[in-house]
Amino acid sequence: MSEKILVTGGTGYIGSHTVVELIQQGYEVEILDNLFNSKITVLDKIEKLTGVKPKFYKVDMLDMPAMEKVFAENTYDAVIHFAGLKAVGESVEQPLRYYENNVTGTINLLKCMKEHGTKKIIFSSSATVYGDQGVEELNEEMTTGVGVTNPYGWTKAMIEQIMKDVALADPEFEVVLLRYFNPVGAHPSGLLGEDPNDKPNNLMPIVMKVATGEIPELSVFGDDYDTPDGTCIRDYIHVIDLAKGHIAAIRGLKPGVEIYNLGSGKGTSVLEMIAAFDKASGKKLPYKIVGRRAGDLAAMWANPGKAERELGWKTELTIDDAMRDTLNYLDSHSDV
Repeated sequence: MSEKILVTGGTGYIGSHTVVELIQQGYEVEILDNLFNSKITVLDKIEKLTGVKPKFYKVDMLDMPAMEKVFAENTYDAVIHFAGLKAVGESVEQPLRYYENNVTGTINLLKCMKEHGTKKIIFSSSATVYGDQGVEELNEEMTTGVGVTNPYGWTKAMIEQIMKDVALADPEFEVVLLRYFNPVGAHPSGLLGEDPNDKPNNLMPIVMKVATGEIPELSVFGDDYDTPDGTCIRDYIHVIDLAKGHIAAIRGLKPGVEIYNLGSGKGTSVLEMIAAFDKASGKKLPYKIVGRRAGDLAAMWANPGKAERELGWKTELTIDDAMRDTLNYLDSHSDV
């Protein structure tokens, strides 16, 4: 019998790609999402890709009675927890909303899991928990929660700590914390991609809106950083590689807490990303240099060695692959 996995935030960008990989690997998947920043039509696209339409619960994780009902009606082998608000700038403007949604929602989830005997969880964390380490390459041994620059990052750091404490109190808990770097790209079919309901904050959704003419030009925040071309350097990871990292994490679950970086181990600057998009599209993307954005670090990328050593996982797709798939997704969604 296949393992039954509950995926919170499973209609979102990373969640939906992971659901597809899970189903294709033979897992039974159910999705819990409040559709705040995703669309119900994603379920039809998952079905088109896999032949399976996952059972779906439209539930907000702050609604404890609704959460309780889902767990009372099901027995899950594990949970993959994506659900959460994730816009850095918005978190600075609305800290209480972020702490309540992300931290309280996760506490509710863990309470339900504990009460109903589900003791395996993979948490969608973030490289933001590293804060400013004073070095560019980041590894899992580094102390987190020091110099985190925004409430979004703090919610991730706090949730990591909560999960560590839960696992310490109950040795049967099996926890994997996955620290993502910068997800990009789309499903090669063109069916799934990044399509936020709210104002996009990450680089590629904005690039997509510039490419379709919805936004006149891309703002590049600063060209005076201590990097080769003066723009910020980040570790961009194809969303398919990221989704596969979750399959590896499920297989690697064991009692206690394990932490893995999911990144490529390489840094790419904003101007290099624009050049890659230009190359893939055959057109010049209009952009302007504006002032630095508060809290942005000059350069950071993952040391992903631990995930390769212990989980047998590493990235296989490139920035060029991500640009090709992003353009394919745009072509398939002329209304995006």
